[in-house]
Amino acid sequence: MRKLELLSPAGDMERLEMAVAYGADAVYFAGTSFGMRSFAGNFSPEELPKAVRYAHDHGVKCHVTVNTMPRNDEIARLPEYLELLDDAGVDALIVADLGAFTLAGKYAPHCERHISTQQSIANYACAQAWFDLGAKRVVLARECSLEEIRAIRQKVDPALEIETFGHGAMCVSYSGRCLLSNYMTGRDSNRGACAQPCRYQYALMEEKRPGEYFPVFEDEKGTYILNSRDMCMIDHLSDLMDAGVDCIKIEGRAKSAYYAAIVTGAYRHCIDDAAAGKALDPVWRDEVDHISHRIYSTGFYYGEPGQYVASSRYIRQWQIVAKVESCDTNGLAVCRLNNKFRAGDALEVVGPDVRPFPITAP
Repeated sequence: MRKLELLSPAGDMERLEMAVAYGADAVYFAGTSFGMRSFAGNFSPEELPKAVRYAHDHGVKCHVTVNTMPRNDEIARLPEYLELLDDAGVDALIVADLGAFTLAGKYAPHCERHISTQQSIANYACAQAWFDLGAKRVVLARECSLEEIRAIRQKVDPALEIETFGHGAMCVSYSGRCLLSNYMTGRDSNRGACAQPCRYQYALMEEKRPGEYFPVFEDEKGTYILNSRDMCMIDHLSDLMDAGVDCIKIEGRAKSAYYAAIVTGAYRHCIDDAAAGKALDPVWRDEVDHISHRIYSTGFYYGEPGQYVASSRYIRQWQIVAKVESCDTNGLAVCRLNNKFRAGDALEVVGPDVRPFPITAP
């Protein structure tokens, strides 16, 4: 059974360090241009080479997103940016636009080219076509089922790598093709500036009562507007391996360092156990429940999920209270406080290569 590569998000240097420390095989991030998460923090031209060096020093690969749909003025600036990425030692570029893909082959010849999920690749003919053009990997559309992935794996060149999303938020549309953000805010979803209106809190207004807003109540038979769930495949990693997936990607470059650490660590342990034929340790499933999330789902992997009418609210049961900055020889820790806690509060200690354990605040 092939072992999944674990690809984790790194919105800035702190999040990159957390992903590396907690077991990522590779991290993906963006520079200040051409990435799909304009508000993730991202890396300046000066920061980017340092980030690559740090990751490489720890045996971790770096994938950089260049997956917006650039206009003429932007495409003219792309060669210089691609040369910067190539000189920095970036391992792979995640691209969506065919012109950007072609320029990447010319101006960043040492970087692999991976085709972004923005291309919505959902069949073997499309995947093979990109391979024939020079792509090393395709990131399949989230709408693919495991059976469809298995068929793609069987029909494409064995040298083509397959990457799929395994954890995190899911778009209500094919990735990058929703028009709501542009219509409501003027921010384009396929140019890195999605305002995520699918996650807004909506109310109803009757045309003859302007200014009177009626809340949208949620119950077992209520009204639901753009209701979404988050993906979680931590219980099904063996199925992904069996289907021929080479790399599992964690969504979330705009999320916290705590998120990057907890999700990366949980999936690291579960991937290793699955590859060794071991059963899932429930402690790691519990860990991904501790981060802020919506109700989890397996997306389209096991077929059409149908309508979801339970709740669109986030689940926030835990919060980070402190980060250990250093320890002395007596085991006393110096911590940076993030949130208040009191004597008697139930806390949990987490760390790289440490099985989480509970303590009570003294």
